[in-house]
Amino acid sequence: MKVILLVVGKTNDAWAKTGIAEYEKRLKHYLPFQIEVVPDLKSTKNLTEDQVKAKEAESILAWNKSGDVMVLLDENGEQYSSEGFAALMQKKMNAGVRNLIFVVGGPYGFDASVYAAVKEKISLSRMTFSHQMVRVFFVEQIYRAMTILNNEPYHHS
Repeated sequence: MKVILLVVGKTNDAWAKTGIAEYEKRLKHYLPFQIEVVPDLKSTKNLTEDQVKAKEAESILAWNKSGDVMVLLDENGEQYSSEGFAALMQKKMNAGVRNLIFVVGGPYGFDASVYAAVKEKISLSRMTFSHQMVRVFFVEQIYRAMTILNNEPYHHS
C-alpha cells in the first residue's frame, strides 16, 4: 500500500520542511510514501471562500480514484489514539488498499462536494493547528503507526 499525503499549498516554513523530510526518510523503510501538492490558487482576491473551496475541490477530487481510499483530515473527523491510528492503517493494508490518500485542505476547509465524495474523516485534535504544523504532526503519526505495527521501540504506551 502506498500512502499519499495530499496537501493544498506548499510547505513554506523551513522548520516544517525539515521535520517532514526527517519522517519521510524514516517512512521509506516501511512503505511507499509521498507528498503531493495541490497548488495554491492564484488571483483569489475576487473570489469568495466558497469559490476558492470549489476550485480546490476539483483538484482534490481528481485524486479520488477507484480502488484508492481517501481520508480527509478534518476537525469533525474521528479521533484516534496513536495505537488506534496504527490499527486503522493495518486495517487498510489488510483490505488491499492500493493508495491511501490523506488530505489536508486549504485555509477555508473542504467544499461540500469533497464531503459528499469522501466519507472517511479523521481529526488530529479538537484544537486548531496551522496547516504547516498538521503536515509535520501527521507525517510523524504515520511513522509512529508503522513502528507500532512493527513492535519497534519508538512509541511508548
